[in-house]
Amino acid sequence: MAMKHFGLIGYPLSHSFSKKYFTEKFEKERIEDCTYELYPLENINDLPKLLHKHPHLCGLNVTIPHKISVLKHLDWIEHDAKRVGAVNCIKVISQSPVSTAFSGEVAFNNDDLFLEGHNTDIYGFDTSLGPLINDSFDKALILGDGGAARAVKCSLENRGINYTTVTRKRVEGGILFDELTAEHIQENRLIINTTPLGTYPNIDECPPIPYEAITHRNVLFDLVYNPAETLFLKKGAEHGATIKNGYEMLVLQAEKAWEIWNSNKIK
Repeated sequence: MAMKHFGLIGYPLSHSFSKKYFTEKFEKERIEDCTYELYPLENINDLPKLLHKHPHLCGLNVTIPHKISVLKHLDWIEHDAKRVGAVNCIKVISQSPVSTAFSGEVAFNNDDLFLEGHNTDIYGFDTSLGPLINDSFDKALILGDGGAARAVKCSLENRGINYTTVTRKRVEGGILFDELTAEHIQENRLIINTTPLGTYPNIDECPPIPYEAITHRNVLFDLVYNPAETLFLKKGAEHGATIKNGYEMLVLQAEKAWEIWNSNKIK
């Protein structure tokens, strides 16, 4: 039985949700022909070398700092991933002259390997958010403007929800945390934290927003999942808001990656 190898690239890789999740998934579902490993990759330009060193790799998750820089190594990028300019999932397809002739896919970056780029964070966030909102949610605040905010923006744009980015340093079209008012909280019922504030062990931190203006009409979504209830979510719940952390989003994006890696669909 030929083993299929999957893994995570990024640097550093001190801890990994993905490795724990997929290792447990393989054990629970008795998938005996698959493994999931960590591949610390300091320089993204070493990706071709990594792929040829591990010829049985079928798929990779991508994390910080390579979600953007990896794009130049890919042969095909899914539409929304291209829109946000970030990829967190790669399907690795080994090519033979026969398969290339039938599929029409030609790998131009990695010789005999065809690399597909996807962003499963978009799917994970959107699917997790869906049950919390309805058509009356037409405005949102996105706290932070780092890489994690890209998938959130794409999801909201697809849903027709206008958003305002809130940051410590001014960005085009956004506002500063210091400028947030109670009116902003009331007008933007959906508030999404994409910053790492509140992540373990810094559990006493939270984004500086006027929590006293939050009501039961607000939905607070935190991409952080450790701890399960960040101070951001706790403060929201204390004022009656609906809250959700990022754990389900991570599970959904992982399962979407698994679906992509095992799909026989030809692009």
